[in-house]
Formats: sequence, C-alpha cells, structure tokens
Amino acid sequence: MILTTCPCRATATTPISYDACCRPALEGTKPAATAEALMRSRYTAYVVGNLDYLIETVAPEARHDIERGSLESWSKESKWHGLDIVETVDGQPGDKTGTVEFVAHFTRDDKRQTHHERGTFRFGEPGNHWYFIDGVKPKGKTIVKDQQVGRNDPCPCGSGKKYKKCHGVAA
Repeated sequence: MILTTCPCRATATTPISYDACCRPALEGTKPAATAEALMRSRYTAYVVGNLDYLIETVAPEARHDIERGSLESWSKESKWHGLDIVETVDGQPGDKTGTVEFVAHFTRDDKRQTHHERGTFRFGEPGNHWYFIDGVKPKGKTIVKDQQVGRNDPCPCGSGKKYKKCHGVAA
C-alpha cells in the first residue's frame, strides 16, 4: 500500500505525509515520542497491516491475550477512515504513563463503525519506548440533576439544544 497522507490525521487542518508522521515509527527508525504518537502509529499499523508493530508495541506483560489472527482480520477486513484523538492525559516526554482517548473510524461488513477507547500507555523497558498496556470503553459523562431545568433552558447533557427539544421530550 502506497500512502502519501498519513492515515492517523495527525493534524486536522493540514494533512501531514506518512513519511514524516508514522512511517519512521512503524519501520523502527524513530520510536514514538509520546503516548499519543504511539496511539497514532498503532492506528496506522492497522491501516497498513503491520501486525508485528502492533504486537511489539504492546507492553510485554500485556501480550498474553493477543490473538494475531484477530488483529489480522480486523486490519485486513476493515476500510479505515481516520482517527480522532478525544483527550490525552500525560504521556509526554519525561512522563512514565499516559492515557489517550480516541475514536477510530472504519467500515467492516459494509457497515460504518467506530471504536471508542481510552488507552493506557507506559514508558520504559525493554528498549525505553512507549508501550500500550490496555484499553477500556470510556464511561459516559454523568449528569447531575441538582436544579430544575426549564423547557427553554439548555439541556444539561451538553448537546446545545433546548431541554424541550432534547431530553425534555415527553415519552
């Protein structure tokens, strides 16, 4: 597969080339400098089918449940549309841990889908690199109802709609 623009969508405003973005990490010439960079390169590894990179960037203590066949199936049987980073906490040079919440967009079995996950990463041995540890589905935002909401007030869910047009609709 020949790529010009990096599939990870490292910048939303100006596309960056695959050669300048994720390719050095995937080829082992320059390790990912941050947890987010590792997440982006792992997404790109799914796009290009680099299963070895996906396995090698999982922390050794977390590799016990990796199924190469499942990785290969998901990689090859999906059409990848892009990656959105929702939030990054820590995971910068000098940090030992970090989390990256992301949404991967893909089509599989003719159905457009998303994979939303909060990944945990660590920096260290072996090799003094960033490693993926695990991922969990993020919990929804809790809405605290501590006051009465009027019909024309903004909905407390954060949708930007009036309460009467969102969650205030009578069932």
